[in-house]
Amino acid sequence: MLEKIGKRDPLQELTMEGRKQALKSPQKLSLLSSPVRAAIRLRRTAHAFKKNFLPGDSKAKLLQRQVSLGRARLGSASASLLSQASFESSQYFTFDTSVQEPSTRSSKRKKRCKNPRVLYPGNSRKYLPAEHKSKAKRCLLLLVGIVCFQILNAIENLDDNLLKYDLDGLEKTMHREVFGQALAIESIVALLKDYLATHIHNKPLVISFNGPSGVGKSHVGWLLAKHFRSVMGQSSVLHYFAMYHCPDSASTSACQQDLSKTISEMVTQAEIEEKIPVFILDEVEFMTTALLETLGGFFQTNQTNEFLNAVYILISNLGGNEVVNVLLQNASSDLLLQPQRKVELLQAALRPVLDQVHPLWMLAEIVPFVLLEKSHILSCFYEEMMSEGLYPDPSHVESLASQLNYYTQGGQQYAITGCKQVVAKVNLL
Repeated sequence: MLEKIGKRDPLQELTMEGRKQALKSPQKLSLLSSPVRAAIRLRRTAHAFKKNFLPGDSKAKLLQRQVSLGRARLGSASASLLSQASFESSQYFTFDTSVQEPSTRSSKRKKRCKNPRVLYPGNSRKYLPAEHKSKAKRCLLLLVGIVCFQILNAIENLDDNLLKYDLDGLEKTMHREVFGQALAIESIVALLKDYLATHIHNKPLVISFNGPSGVGKSHVGWLLAKHFRSVMGQSSVLHYFAMYHCPDSASTSACQQDLSKTISEMVTQAEIEEKIPVFILDEVEFMTTALLETLGGFFQTNQTNEFLNAVYILISNLGGNEVVNVLLQNASSDLLLQPQRKVELLQAALRPVLDQVHPLWMLAEIVPFVLLEKSHILSCFYEEMMSEGLYPDPSHVESLASQLNYYTQGGQQYAITGCKQVVAKVNLL
């Protein structure tokens, strides 16, 4: 009890001291109005707080904050205690930077993360701004679509051109009627397919058939002429024989004019009809140099477009000996078993010989024709006898084939004259 009596509440002391000071000057206060007296009383009470409390006392600071906010009730001690508890437990905003934060808070506040979201006014739509699409992108997409359409159209046109010339049927016919020249037929068909697939070219197609006599070069030329006449008409195909169309060397100039005029007229007509003319020139080894010069002028690339869209096939026995030598020398080796390697060897042997005859062969695709084996000769006899209405007795055919001359090398027999003598032998039956 004594301790409680001895200890007084600081709020009570401040209140009692304020009342004492207020009683000392009753005469001065009576002269002023009541609002002014209340303001003076509050001011004196505030000064008394500052004098009686230490600077570092937490209770003083709370009371100073309470007085500054105008919420202190100096009349009753119980109200001051409640306000003290409420100030300690709650947070108030103040501009007084000297006041320290309560001990319950951490001395350092955590840095708040900036909100990455864009804040828009409340009276507007909360949508991102509309992106402006570039017109160049649409134009680019349109251009890509046009290019793809053109490519598809070109592919369809390629297929239409190949169907128009029926090269698949031509290939089947040659494989059925020509014996022992599978590589040559494949090369011819491949060249024709690549060239005839389109109507726009930068040079004419020149194919040269070279090899020994009687192996089927002229027969292939006859099949080509027959096929293209059936699919394009007579006016687009020329089958030219040098010994027949120009038999006399003295009339070379007339032959030159006639050949040049014929080619020019056919090329012009074919351009109008949107066709590619085919010129099959047989017995080229008997052509004079002047005639070869005239012919070589049509093979050049510096011509008008209509002369660039043409197919020239040269048939001759030039380089026949070179083909025979290559085949006999490599008959026992494995080089001839590789088709591509075999063709490369023969072309390498033919190219120097043909270039010496005339430079026009430098612009030609060389297709070598190889020697025929004895099995191929037997097939020629069967085919010829059946076409003449004769029964092809196997023993009889074998005896007829044995009458021909052969090269024997590496266990194989190659006919020296090919199938050229088969027709004469069958006609004697």
